[in-house]
Amino acid sequence: MAQLVVRNLEEDVKTRLKERASRNGRSMEEEIRLILSKAAGEPDPENGTAGLGSRIAALFSDAGLEGDLPEVTKQDIRPMKLGR
Repeated sequence: MAQLVVRNLEEDVKTRLKERASRNGRSMEEEIRLILSKAAGEPDPENGTAGLGSRIAALFSDAGLEGDLPEVTKQDIRPMKLGR
């Protein structure tokens, strides 16, 4: 992998990056790598390239369901009542 040195970075930018990394539970170096990957249009290594449905399915892959669920059709859709 390549290395990159950024010179003349404002101190407040460095501080904000460090705080952001801390909030996300990552090192500052890892946080900057993710930011640069996103800015360059590369997929986020944490989320991969799968679509939302595939990512949700992967979350529940060990739930014990076998096969596809039947399609639910002809259900009455009623607006939700808000307020009192």
